[in-house]
Amino acid sequence: MNDTIAAIATAEGVAAIGIVRISGPAAIAAAERVFRARGGRALREARPGARIQGWALGSDGEAIDECICFISRAPRSYTGEDTAELQCHGSPSALAEVLAAVLKSGARMAKPGEFTKRAFLSGRIDLTQAEAVIDIIEAETSAAAKHAAAQLGGAIGRIANAGYGELLDIAAHFHAAVDYPEEDIDELQMGECAEKLKKLEAELLRLRATYERGRVLKNGARAAIIGRPNVGKSSLLNALLGYDRAIVTAAPGTTRDTVEEKAVLGGALVRLTDTAGLRQAESDAEREGISRAVAAADAAQLVIAVFDGSQPFTEDDAKTVTEAAKADRAIAVVNKADLPQKFDLSRLAGMHSVTAVSATTGMGVASLADAIAAALPPAPSAPAGELITNARQAETAGRAAEFVGQASLALQAGVTPDAALADIEGALHALGEMTGRNVREDTTERIFERFCVGK
Repeated sequence: MNDTIAAIATAEGVAAIGIVRISGPAAIAAAERVFRARGGRALREARPGARIQGWALGSDGEAIDECICFISRAPRSYTGEDTAELQCHGSPSALAEVLAAVLKSGARMAKPGEFTKRAFLSGRIDLTQAEAVIDIIEAETSAAAKHAAAQLGGAIGRIANAGYGELLDIAAHFHAAVDYPEEDIDELQMGECAEKLKKLEAELLRLRATYERGRVLKNGARAAIIGRPNVGKSSLLNALLGYDRAIVTAAPGTTRDTVEEKAVLGGALVRLTDTAGLRQAESDAEREGISRAVAAADAAQLVIAVFDGSQPFTEDDAKTVTEAAKADRAIAVVNKADLPQKFDLSRLAGMHSVTAVSATTGMGVASLADAIAAALPPAPSAPAGELITNARQAETAGRAAEFVGQASLALQAGVTPDAALADIEGALHALGEMTGRNVREDTTERIFERFCVGK
């Protein structure tokens, strides 16, 4: 990190504000070459946290925009380095010209995620906090944003670091016993270590178990809409989305392939999949569509089974009930509630819930959205920010728990401390990977390449 980097740190397009961010050992000097302060004040003399009014200059030295320069000094900055931000008006062309002048002044273009990567490498944040940054950027619901903000505050890292510290103490104790066998460890001490490991295993398993709900919070739950032809599946999808996404006609079998869209329902992000009607196929194309509908239902975390309330229960409806019964969570939607009802509701016993709607008029759709959110995997009891939201963290937590469990069992079986050390060190390595203490370079590259340039 001996060079200085720069990038536009705000989103593309016209906006009220646009920021050019500079970070590195020569950040202040680079900013001075492209910024003229009111009264001729030198940036290098500015105190940390200063906001200085002036003008951003182009490569020719002419003023491009009136702006504010915000100065942060190492180590009390986002990256842990000297930083300068030119806070301009949000003209894309003006920002591009300012950035070009900064790059000409000695900085180089930042890579995706490089500012946050430098914050990680300088020790300002750990790897779980760095991953929370991209989670905030990509959050699609307020709940996901709040959770990511709590993770950015270090919620997951604190749990991992507490476990890491306990394991270090036990490992040091055991190493001393191995290196100095004359200092006998009595059975009581071994029992205390085993009990600590058992409690730590339970905590790590609890943390790993939050991944299912955390993944739903971040990425959305998969919900498959199934039912026989012409019950209104595509109309229901459009009603839940609030716009016409799927083609709707009176002819049965219009939907041949799956159609997937995201919607926020009852405050939860849901990935809705409209599917082909379930019935005896009349063509190869329809047969393939039905096969994909069944596959979508099998892969879904929630099945939304749709029925036509204006018609009697049919054999094809029975196929829908059979497919829904395979799912861990299934809700029934009796559509066309605005028409005279002929459907036998007793045939839907066993469903998580039954909601009557009219996809064409919108009646009951809001209640259905709440029912869908209520049917999603329940959230485990965990403070804000303590749901794991990515597979990497879940894998390291699970691996650490496995090693800790093995060490605990070994001690309970009466083995010598050196026999348990390998498992304890394996757990230390796993927790170190979670927070970035000993993470491999290729892992960090994969994490930060997901970021946008300027963050």
